[in-house]
Amino acid sequence: MVQLAPQLLTVDEFINRYGDDERYELIDGELIDMEPTGPHEQVVAFIGRKLNVEIDRQETAYFIPHRCLIKLLGTETAFRPDAIVLDQPRLVNEPLWQQEPVITLGASIKLVVEVVSSNWQNDYARKVEDYAILGVPEYWIVDYLGVGGREYIGKPKQPTITICTLIEDEYQKRLFRNDELLVSSIFSELRLTAKQIFAAAHMASS
Repeated sequence: MVQLAPQLLTVDEFINRYGDDERYELIDGELIDMEPTGPHEQVVAFIGRKLNVEIDRQETAYFIPHRCLIKLLGTETAFRPDAIVLDQPRLVNEPLWQQEPVITLGASIKLVVEVVSSNWQNDYARKVEDYAILGVPEYWIVDYLGVGGREYIGKPKQPTITICTLIEDEYQKRLFRNDELLVSSIFSELRLTAKQIFAAAHMASS
């Protein structure tokens, strides 16, 4: 049996064909199925709701778009974050924003959240590197299933939230579990525990 190499896409082809399909993102020209589940979406929605409360409370010009792609210039990669907090005044500098919800500049981004699924290697390794290069000030890796590698979440593996804070050009990582309050440089008054976020995955659907 001959295994065919996957057909590679350019970012422009991906945006044209899959820009509105929230199931896929593009990494090095390869179409990646994000494999969302119901509990995954419950966690994403819970985090988005809590962050929106903080945005309102701080009266900042931040917002969380319903859908958004992060296009890494000079590559064939377009990430589709589970949640992203944008700095609205900065969008005037985004070359694509007026035509489509695509971000290319790290200065437009305050915070990115990725909720881990079976493609955990991308969240813990590849995206850590690329978001740091892009200059994203804060990146949350929400591993509510505890599926990440032991080198990232320790042993025994357990549900963990990793908050990556950009210091100069590298992320400083801090792990949160159980009843520990998250510490965010963007939302300094946030009162939210890792346990509360993990519990969202088990809430009965309405």
